[in-house]
Amino acid sequence: MKITGLTDAEVAESKEKYGDNSMTEQQGETFMQKLLGNFKDPMIKILCFALLINVVLAVLKYAEFYEPVGIAVAILLSTLVSTYSEYNNENAFKKLQEEASRIMCKVYRNGEITEVSINDLVVGDCILLQSGDKIPADGLLIDGEIKVDQSVLNGESKEARKNAVPENYVEPDEPMDFLNEYKVFRGSVVCSGNGVMKVTVVGDNSVYGKIASELQAGDDRESPLKVKLAKLANGISKFGYIGGGLIAVAYLVQSFFVANHFNGAEIAAYFSNAGDVIHDTINAIMLAVIIIVMAVPEGLPLMVALVSAMNMNKMLKDNVLVRKIVGIETAGSLNLLFSDKTGTITKGKLEVVTFIDGDLEEYKTIDEIPGELNNLITLSIKNNTDSVISGQGENMKIVGGNATERAVLGFAAHTDKSFNAPKVSSIPFNSTNKYSASTVEGDYNITLIKGAPEKMLKKCKYYYDKDGNKKPMANADVINAKMDELAVRAIRVLAFATSESVISDNNLPEDEWTLVGFVGIRDEVRPESIKAIKEVKRAGVQVVMITGDRKETAVAIAKDAGILKKETDLVYTSDELAGMSDDEIKKVLKRIRVIARALPTDKSRLVRLGQEMNLVVGMTGDGVNDSPALKKADVGFAMGGGTEVAKEAGDIVILDDNFLSIDKAILYGRTIYNSIRKFIVFQLTINVSAVLISFICPLLQMPNPLSITQILWINLVMDTLAALAFGGEPALKKFMKEKPKRRDESIISKPMWSSIIVGAAYTVIMSLVLLTIGLTWFDGDKNAELTGYFAFFIFTAIFNAFNARTDELNLFDNITRNKNFLKIMALIAVVQVTLTYIGGDIFHCYGLSLSQWGIVLLLAFMIIPMDLIRKCIVKTLTTDDVKAKAPSDKQ
Repeated sequence: MKITGLTDAEVAESKEKYGDNSMTEQQGETFMQKLLGNFKDPMIKILCFALLINVVLAVLKYAEFYEPVGIAVAILLSTLVSTYSEYNNENAFKKLQEEASRIMCKVYRNGEITEVSINDLVVGDCILLQSGDKIPADGLLIDGEIKVDQSVLNGESKEARKNAVPENYVEPDEPMDFLNEYKVFRGSVVCSGNGVMKVTVVGDNSVYGKIASELQAGDDRESPLKVKLAKLANGISKFGYIGGGLIAVAYLVQSFFVANHFNGAEIAAYFSNAGDVIHDTINAIMLAVIIIVMAVPEGLPLMVALVSAMNMNKMLKDNVLVRKIVGIETAGSLNLLFSDKTGTITKGKLEVVTFIDGDLEEYKTIDEIPGELNNLITLSIKNNTDSVISGQGENMKIVGGNATERAVLGFAAHTDKSFNAPKVSSIPFNSTNKYSASTVEGDYNITLIKGAPEKMLKKCKYYYDKDGNKKPMANADVINAKMDELAVRAIRVLAFATSESVISDNNLPEDEWTLVGFVGIRDEVRPESIKAIKEVKRAGVQVVMITGDRKETAVAIAKDAGILKKETDLVYTSDELAGMSDDEIKKVLKRIRVIARALPTDKSRLVRLGQEMNLVVGMTGDGVNDSPALKKADVGFAMGGGTEVAKEAGDIVILDDNFLSIDKAILYGRTIYNSIRKFIVFQLTINVSAVLISFICPLLQMPNPLSITQILWINLVMDTLAALAFGGEPALKKFMKEKPKRRDESIISKPMWSSIIVGAAYTVIMSLVLLTIGLTWFDGDKNAELTGYFAFFIFTAIFNAFNARTDELNLFDNITRNKNFLKIMALIAVVQVTLTYIGGDIFHCYGLSLSQWGIVLLLAFMIIPMDLIRKCIVKTLTTDDVKAKAPSDKQ
């Protein structure tokens, strides 16, 4: 069937009449909706409760009016800043995903086939559909035969067969007739076969467009990192709630009984003054609120999404498209990675380097092949393929099919030979038969077969000589030896044969096939993959290459790539795995390096077994059959050049199909993990310090030095601003030298605890010094002392941020690669200095002299040498621990 498609003029006319194929974007939360949603946060509700109490106190003249006003402004400011940051990052993340994951379709236009963006399709376009494609619009199948999965639309998992429309077909009025054997629908997936569809409905008018809002499904998986953070936040929150309640009770006991010396008369007199009772009760409640607000790390779960979104643009520049944030979080914890070979470890630019006939004669180009044998191999290549030649001369390119199909067609693409022998039936390649076949009629009435040589040679009784004469196959052993020789040179072999039998009911009798010959396909190992594999292995990730190649070819490539190194490394074929039990595979899984002649079921099985061994498993894939394994894996890496189904199933899309990009994805995962750890150290140091101060001061009969408005500013520093500062930390190569984190490993390590304890202890001790004997440093002015204390607390946090961001003694290590950190810390410092002078009664700030600033900054700065001493001790202990373990390691 000759298909020319629309001309440019017809495309413009159709677009004017029916519109293009773009759909109205599903609206997410608006800024206002997100802002109102953030006011439902438990912490904001607690603060609003505190605001209400202050309003009541102000009305009853127990408090000044500016206190509730200050709290209200601080709540609004804090919520606005966090909402703006979250909204901006989410929108940027969504926009980048949409731009990078846009689908390209194979469309007939102006008599040629070309690639067009899905949004630019119009009614009347003719689109080539192949196995693994996602159908881009509603329409009718006009050529070929396909099976489609329509489950996303109708919930039916059973594949539906679609056939080409007969002549004079009248389309029924029912738009959602999924049982119609001629209609195809946007969103459904081609499972097998090839065909051409004609677009009849585009954009919002398609069935998919009408129900798109119901198809928006989020990913409800939780990564190991998010689970750890939620557990940590839950534990700290319980501590805060319980601690706040107990401290409030302790304060009331102190006010009601201890202050009155447990004297009945004094206690009775105290309770007779309702104002004092109300005042102390309110103070107790406010104290509990302060403790809870300071203790509960409400920004912790949000930090994951914020940091991941901030790194999205960086990752995209490195060809890593994150479809689901859960994927990049988990990538840093990978223990085991199953990687495809073609295009990932190798260049993916396959090239046929030789053709060998049944007499073992070799030909470098198709033009060298003589006589009728040339016609037979040209026919076999051009009439049994999923790829299509587009354009002519210098503009010629091959589209459709997989990399192997395109390489094989490329071998014969330049020849002018063509045959009047259209396909009448075909069998697509499948992993069971290991071949594809097409029955043709016309100039030749035969079935053309292409597939794995070790499967096909067993079925070949004859072979063609140079003149196209059939001869008995008597040298199969010699041919096998030749294929082994090619395999050792990392050359993949593909066989071609014919059969006099025809395909019937998707079945071909496997008797008396005739060998045409076989081609050798070379795919060079990427130089950058060798380095990346070495780095990933050094990071503690086991790399297993999975390929459809024969064992000898797979071994040669794995050695070139640096995957096979030791004599103890194991290589298995699919058949060998099938003969092993799950327990037998588990015993040797950590030594497996290559799986040859792999089936899709092998991938799913290996992922399952790895997870049962408590390993974090990654899987790469590009085909329809890879989708189950991609979904099952902890991290699914879909290849950018793969099928749309694989991309849908994956968590991360590797846009350039390069193993180096997988290496970078793991590095970014570890960077995010380390950034969150730095944030935790920074936040918990402030949390612990503030809670202890709020707990100790009432016990020492001292007023709480931090007011509600001051705590809200501290909370803003701890959460949103700190997340923005630490979220921009650079991806450092040293992270790839760390061991993968276990699933059950605590997110807070011993060195982190030491940093939190030392930082909090210093802050609390200096706080008590300032609040007890420090009055003289501030000329006996209590307001100046409390202003100085507030400034001390904030600047201690700023200086400690430099401690938290690196394990190195050089606090400026790689700091120029995160300029946002310096900008945000400078912003906090400027705002704090400004508040010191204009904060007034709202922020309880009344200005400081230069000498007083000198005292404040000196005491705050001293947290840096304190932490440097801690780092030296930790490094010394770590070094001693490594030396102590060294002898036993050798044994």
